[in-house]
Amino acid sequence: MQARDVMSPKVVCIGVTDTVFDAAELMVSAQVNAVPVVNDKGAVVGIVSEADLLRRAEIGTDTKKGWLARLLDSESSAANDFVTANTRRVADVMTRDVVTASLETPLRDLVDTMERRGIKRIPIVSDGVLVGMVSRADLLRALLSREPDNPVLQPTDRALRDAVSAAIEKHPWSSRWPINVFANDGVVHLWGFVENEDIRKALRVAAENVPGVRKVKNHLRLMPASASLGV
Repeated sequence: MQARDVMSPKVVCIGVTDTVFDAAELMVSAQVNAVPVVNDKGAVVGIVSEADLLRRAEIGTDTKKGWLARLLDSESSAANDFVTANTRRVADVMTRDVVTASLETPLRDLVDTMERRGIKRIPIVSDGVLVGMVSRADLLRALLSREPDNPVLQPTDRALRDAVSAAIEKHPWSSRWPINVFANDGVVHLWGFVENEDIRKALRVAAENVPGVRKVKNHLRLMPASASLGV
């Protein structure tokens, strides 16, 4: 899937010449915690979030530093704090280093970027113009759209057992010891020994993802350390 498949096409955004009060009103009314900032051509030039509007002189939340902090603080830093707390322009408080993506960006790349940059949403642009937004909520909606339906025809117990065994054996982390699979009316039983709890859980998930499996009963046990050492 690509960004175009999951993005929200109607994006709440604000103009670069608007005020911080416009931004606050927009976020409150639209019930969002951040909005892209666009110029008169619709290009994304920044993003402003609730965090950018927390330190404000109007409500007494501007940064108050002790004498030692003020002594060590640079003039540039102090000036920046003053602007952040007192400016009326969105352009003065917005984040300018905005991560964007194209309509064709794969979802895997979007998630990688979100995790690497610690962000919750990515504006989608086409020919330099904002056309959508992909948020974490959009990714959850995409996940829900892929929830598997129950199969129309239930496979036979033998076919289901063979399918689960094949699904387990194809993974490199499968147990070094034989895993016995039994199936009865869609209920799969796993018996045998595994090296650790992570593999035990992974084998259960692999079985659950086989079409036709209604339930997995995981009887797998951890191999004693003495056996792992060949004792």
